[in-house]
Amino acid sequence: MAEKGTLLPVDLELARSDQVVLGLPFVRAYRTGCALPVEVAVRQDGLDAGDFLDLHMMTVYATPRLRVRAGEPLPDRLLRWGVRYADGTKLTTLDERGFPPAGPLLLLSPAGDVMTGTLHSGVRLWLWPLPPPEPFELAVEWPLGGIGLTIVEFDGAAITAAAQRSTPYWP
Repeated sequence: MAEKGTLLPVDLELARSDQVVLGLPFVRAYRTGCALPVEVAVRQDGLDAGDFLDLHMMTVYATPRLRVRAGEPLPDRLLRWGVRYADGTKLTTLDERGFPPAGPLLLLSPAGDVMTGTLHSGVRLWLWPLPPPEPFELAVEWPLGGIGLTIVEFDGAAITAAAQRSTPYWP
């Protein structure tokens, strides 16, 4: 069923460094999952041109094909996202997933690009299925952008309640 989704205003600053700000103005809740459209602002201040370009490319392409062998550390330029539920279940945007997915997933995709003195762009996280109606955590880490592991708590009950108000585009 195609549906509009319900906007749940959250207006959160997820993380900040001297070069990067990650913000989340709202969550769009659907009956099957929720979208988190993360706004990304990047400035070159103190970064060389190559590192600035790497930061930009991570938001334009969201999940570039990075070859990381098991046991090797993740590249610093990689923007990393994860979710942890109260029962201990963890999801990341780096998890291997089949098709159709066998269980919950967290997907990352690009969400636009605008130049205005600083570089504004965005990424979109898709969390499926809906989180349980209890608090859960969203984690982000982006070493190249100066973002250490940062964890923000979300109200799963508010998201699931908003999802119940989502209406279909057609009857």
